[in-house]
Amino acid sequence: MREEVPDDVRLLVLDAKSGSTDSFGTLYDRYVDLVYRYIYFRVGSHQLAEDLTSETFLRALRRIGDFTWQGRDFGAWLVTIARNLVTDHFKSGRYRLEIPTGEIIDVPLDGSHIPENAVVNAIINDRVLRAVRDLNPEQQECVVLRFLHGLSLAETALIMGKKSGAIKALQFRAIRALARALKHDLA
Repeated sequence: MREEVPDDVRLLVLDAKSGSTDSFGTLYDRYVDLVYRYIYFRVGSHQLAEDLTSETFLRALRRIGDFTWQGRDFGAWLVTIARNLVTDHFKSGRYRLEIPTGEIIDVPLDGSHIPENAVVNAIINDRVLRAVRDLNPEQQECVVLRFLHGLSLAETALIMGKKSGAIKALQFRAIRALARALKHDLA
């Protein structure tokens, strides 16, 4: 299935490939939220997500000349770079289950940042994320794109290379699987 790439994105990519930093900046503005949300979902840390998002766009800038249209949107290419960076991060020895003391000290102790609330929210979020990770890869990608990234059915279909009807069915099956997996945990 060949995707229809919006003309403005195609022109921006062609300009960026020929060295236009303004065009690359416009592409950055258009896709930075998508890439950041994708990475944040995977790593769970704002600081690390910001670092990996920056690295994603730095690599994209270095490799923009090698980009070719392969039936996917430019955003899918960026998410692929981000996915590889996240994988590399977790494989490297730099990944530790540590919380810098600066992050602990900077958290106000009122409202939603009350430690008890934070623990409960963390447990719920962890369980939901584990349930999402237990879905098959297509269902997982559909849930991430639709609900974490907030993409429409059409946008999700475009990125996944499927028709909107197939995405609806995939989303329905994924939500039913999540409901079964979380039935006892979140009741």
